[in-house]
Amino acid sequence: MDDYILGGRSLGSFVTALSAGASDMSEAWIGVGLVIGAYLNWRFVAARLRLYTERAGNALTLPDYFANRFEDTQNLLRILTTIVILVFFTIYCASGVVAGARLFENMFGLPYQTALWVGAACTIAYVFIGGFLAVSWTDTIQASLMITALIVAPVVGYFAVTDGLQPAQSITDLMEPAKLDMMKGASFVGIISLMAWGLGYFGQPHILVRFMAAESVTTIPAARRISMTWMILCLAGAVAVGFVGIPYFLAHPGGALAVNANSETVFIEMAKQLFNPWVAGLLLAAILAAVMSTLSCQLLVCSSALTEDIYRTFLRKNAGQTELVWVGRAMVMAIALVAIGIAGNPEAKVLGMVSYAWTGFGAAFGPVIILSLFWSRMTRNGALAGILVGAVTVVIWKQNNWLGLYEIIPGFIFGWLATVIVSRFSQPSVSMLQNHQAVETELRKALA
Repeated sequence: MDDYILGGRSLGSFVTALSAGASDMSEAWIGVGLVIGAYLNWRFVAARLRLYTERAGNALTLPDYFANRFEDTQNLLRILTTIVILVFFTIYCASGVVAGARLFENMFGLPYQTALWVGAACTIAYVFIGGFLAVSWTDTIQASLMITALIVAPVVGYFAVTDGLQPAQSITDLMEPAKLDMMKGASFVGIISLMAWGLGYFGQPHILVRFMAAESVTTIPAARRISMTWMILCLAGAVAVGFVGIPYFLAHPGGALAVNANSETVFIEMAKQLFNPWVAGLLLAAILAAVMSTLSCQLLVCSSALTEDIYRTFLRKNAGQTELVWVGRAMVMAIALVAIGIAGNPEAKVLGMVSYAWTGFGAAFGPVIILSLFWSRMTRNGALAGILVGAVTVVIWKQNNWLGLYEIIPGFIFGWLATVIVSRFSQPSVSMLQNHQAVETELRKALA
């Protein structure tokens, strides 16, 4: 089962880096905050989590890690973590299904509902058959395709725009000055809210599971460099597509109608107009790659949580490996069907759904992950309080939109405070303290 869920912890630097990057970059463009958050996650969380999950009973999932790390014999942490994963990941999976449907809808003129099923089927097939290694290796190929498309499209678009300029003109002359000013109309709260996307990295199960699956902590530094390079190039390419798209569609109004109707189709329309059908097909496959890389890992994490943390723990403690793999596959199908149901609204916006799920995980798990790795005095009750307070804060803040502040900020702060305060009212066991010290010692030796 550990081969299906974590690929036997056999991912080297290159696959770990690009599969982790592909898992998190599918819809993200909030650049500065994401780059900072991703770097800090790689720098301070990755190696420690890799060591700690192996020491904590060879934990295969995030609920497994929390339960073993805090010696939760009542499995309250396992249950709460699994519930949070299922709630927010179902929304996250739905966003991927919507993105895939947008591609097939625009490319082949399919009805939205048909496109929904076609896009989902592409991803479900290889997750169902191959498990974690299939997901990770296809993510690596998909990551390469994504970065190629995000570099080629804006470069070709730039030359297509500049070829039609007068000698004294530049590409910026075709754009409204306000669109080039990052500070134009931006409030302090707005900037902080955008930067706060970076906090979400610390709690994303589909990213953290890649750290857990790394071959060893010695592969982490190289993986970090590869992943950060890939991420920065992808972010730059995504931003460039948006900026080049503005003057391009002013000069070529043929595709502007579709872009005005849904700005999330700008890459699709540019590729269709700039390239011959064969090349456009390859570039647009990058969108499918982005959708599949994210959706596949999310489906696998949900399936793993249900299989390992519910089915095996509470229903069939002595279940064999073959049985667990088939149960995992059944869970993939079940979660995918629920996500397709949520994604059934053709008016759904991908980024809005991603934002909600990203926030939920970041606030619920981020503070608990960080403190569990760095603070030896953290206790089970503190972890329970942190996860619950973080998740509930996000839901309540989202509904009320107080101060116009992105809900991950209060969620992360309140989750952190709840973890620390509640942990002060109890003591960790001697074995928990010893395990924490052993991880610190092993980490220093490995990275010396």
